[in-house]
Amino acid sequence: MANDALNFKGRTALVIGGTTGIGRAAAERFAAAGANVFVAGLGKDDGSAVVAHIRKVHGVDADFLEADVRRESDVQAVMSRAVERFGRVHAAVNNAGTEGRFGPVHEATAEDFDRLISINLRGIWLGMKYEIEHMLAKGGGAIVNTSSMAGVEGLANVAIYAASKHGVIGLTKSAALELARSNIRVNAIAPGAVDTGLLARMIAGKVDVSVIAEGTPMGRISQPAEIAEGIVWLCSDAASYVTGHTLVIDGGTTIG
Repeated sequence: MANDALNFKGRTALVIGGTTGIGRAAAERFAAAGANVFVAGLGKDDGSAVVAHIRKVHGVDADFLEADVRRESDVQAVMSRAVERFGRVHAAVNNAGTEGRFGPVHEATAEDFDRLISINLRGIWLGMKYEIEHMLAKGGGAIVNTSSMAGVEGLANVAIYAASKHGVIGLTKSAALELARSNIRVNAIAPGAVDTGLLARMIAGKVDVSVIAEGTPMGRISQPAEIAEGIVWLCSDAASYVTGHTLVIDGGTTIG
């Protein structure tokens, strides 16, 4: 590999929320860098497809466990299974998330709020909880949490989603401080518009994706693989002095 700092050979990456979109792209990028990969998330068929692709194309090992991050027992089982399968987790990505209802904040229901927070914030925390316990016992590691452009600025009509993503950044920064002397780095990514099912569902019938692309300084939305590059870099030795950081990958949207 041209850049040894991005070489994960002999290491294991855990990607929670890795069956589709950004998570799947991250799992495949870790595999391309030589890592064995444990994938967790919803969608048994999607998860099995990711594992099969990784084994066939990248020649590393991979495994999958279906899990709902709203259930602590599921998240605990993911960590246990990953350790049982590969012995140690060196890098972990907490990517599971949902878009919620598009519309004014006062039209949201209590159920909307609880669902978004339980997946997008509590789910991230649960992943971190068990990953950190493992990494403290094993001498270190790197964690990346998926926030959003909506985690660094306000966005109309997705207020609860934005609140959950702001929360992810708060968790990330605070955990990074707690773990800075324990050889565990904790960072976040904040993607802008990405060509995923989540974006399509979020704006369906409300906004055309071409309008979002046109409103982006670079004139297009991103592909999941572009976000995955940032995730893998943050987990790599190339980012050895980076912790508590939120890497905004948004084509310039938030600086406009």
